[in-house]
Amino acid sequence: MKSHRVPWLRGLTVQLFAITVLPLTILLLFIAFTSVFRHQRDMRALVGERDERAVQAAAAALASELHHRESNISTLVTLAELSNEPLSVRSTADLSSDFDGGLAYLAADGRVLTTSGVSGLWNSSLLNTVSLSSFSNRSAPQLIFSEPVVDPRSKKLFVIISQYSAERDIIVAGAFSPASLANHVLSTSYPSNKHVTIYLLDSSEQLLFSSTGTTTENITADHPGVAEALGGKSGTLYVKVGKNEHVIAYSPVAPTTWILITEESWQTVISPSLEMTQMAPLVIVPAFILALIALWFVAKQIVQPLQDLESKASALAWGDFSAIGNSVGGISEIQHLQMELAEMARKVQAAQEGLHDYIGAITAAQEEERLRLARELHDETIQAVIALKQRVQLAYKSVKTESGRQALKELENLAENTVENLRRLTRALRPIYLEDLGLVTALGMLAREISQANHLQVDFQVFGDERRLSREVELALYRIAQEALNNVVHHAKADHATLQITFDKEIILDVEDNGTGFIVPKSPAEFAPKGHFGLLGMRERADLIGGRLDVQSEAGKGTHLSVRLPNVPNQSKRKHK
Repeated sequence: MKSHRVPWLRGLTVQLFAITVLPLTILLLFIAFTSVFRHQRDMRALVGERDERAVQAAAAALASELHHRESNISTLVTLAELSNEPLSVRSTADLSSDFDGGLAYLAADGRVLTTSGVSGLWNSSLLNTVSLSSFSNRSAPQLIFSEPVVDPRSKKLFVIISQYSAERDIIVAGAFSPASLANHVLSTSYPSNKHVTIYLLDSSEQLLFSSTGTTTENITADHPGVAEALGGKSGTLYVKVGKNEHVIAYSPVAPTTWILITEESWQTVISPSLEMTQMAPLVIVPAFILALIALWFVAKQIVQPLQDLESKASALAWGDFSAIGNSVGGISEIQHLQMELAEMARKVQAAQEGLHDYIGAITAAQEEERLRLARELHDETIQAVIALKQRVQLAYKSVKTESGRQALKELENLAENTVENLRRLTRALRPIYLEDLGLVTALGMLAREISQANHLQVDFQVFGDERRLSREVELALYRIAQEALNNVVHHAKADHATLQITFDKEIILDVEDNGTGFIVPKSPAEFAPKGHFGLLGMRERADLIGGRLDVQSEAGKGTHLSVRLPNVPNQSKRKHK
């Protein structure tokens, strides 16, 4: 029996190999090799699609940055029209990163009133690139992008955004380098990619930016993608360059007539993948056997223990700290992980008792997050909606049909309501005026808003030489004033209140009303037990900035709240009476 069994087993093994394994291996080799061609074809299309999406995303990012700069110029125009003070660019220092060529206020006849940045750019180039006649007799002047100009000092190309203010009869202009803008924006979409060549051109095919580091290359009108992008289209082209085939992706950049073009060899991108694919058939059979062995080992020693550990971790998340202690077995790394989780569970259980120690840090983090969110809403979202409204107003003039005008009017009203709602939200988080224009402006806006929203007349007064304080001090004083006026609205039953700030040797903030008044606790320790949490919060804010809170009130005689900050260092001043 034994003499015939081994040949039979060997014959069966050969038969099994010949009938199953060998045909399966040949089939897999055929599929693998034929898939190389299909893979190459699909990868060619995939690279094209990827480049098209990338160039569209990069163009959208550039458009967003350009819209942001348009919004900044429009904001400066609005601020100039609202202010009766002499024009100055000192308050625009926060825009220096957006306008690296500087800002300027010009008279309608082209005279330079005041500038920042490189004077040579404005004195020699502005009047040659900006058509001043395009601003005349316009009730709602539009923003204008100039042709690229060369700064005589740095020899860099700059583009000027300008807008005319009919109310002040001035032109507000800002200059920025398109190369610097493109280098900053495109570094996100194309991080250190040496295979891609990027071109940014204007409508006259002048090269504004090149990833090769020069703007002297010749990009002709017949360059692939230029005519299509100038026609407002986006897409990809495949061009044979030597032995390789290049993918050229193109897209226009709004709101300008600029175009963005990228070029790369798709074979360079996917060659490593193709080489691995061609080698795959050589190892597919032993890899298949090893995979079966590894699959059994992984299922028995890794997957099942991890599933058990997952269920125990889920129980731990629901508060069952004892469940994690039961062993799940498996490889040593999983057992070590379970031990670490058990130790972590013990520490978490003990740490719950000291959770209240983090309340102070959480409060500070909330204030910072409110500040960040308020800034983003004010600097980006609101300005974008305002720009949208202005575009609707311009479109309204060009629409002749009544139905079209009605639709645009509804859209304009919707944009206006959205702006008001966003402004109300930002003021609830933190007023933008506090960061940009200072405490006095923010307090004035607070008094005006409370007067308009309630049956309460709030008079705001400023005495002494106004000066900017530190961010923490201004925020604390604003919050104290806000809480005090809210108390007047909700509890005092007053019809008149006074908000006053004095800049002298010490900073004094006063809030006074003619309401019903209340009995002031004898000690701050009694604020919380008697329900005066607002007073407690104001006192804590005053203590944090080194101030002193004083509250005086009698029944029927109103309330007077005062915060004094001694030894505040002098900074920039503005005189008030």
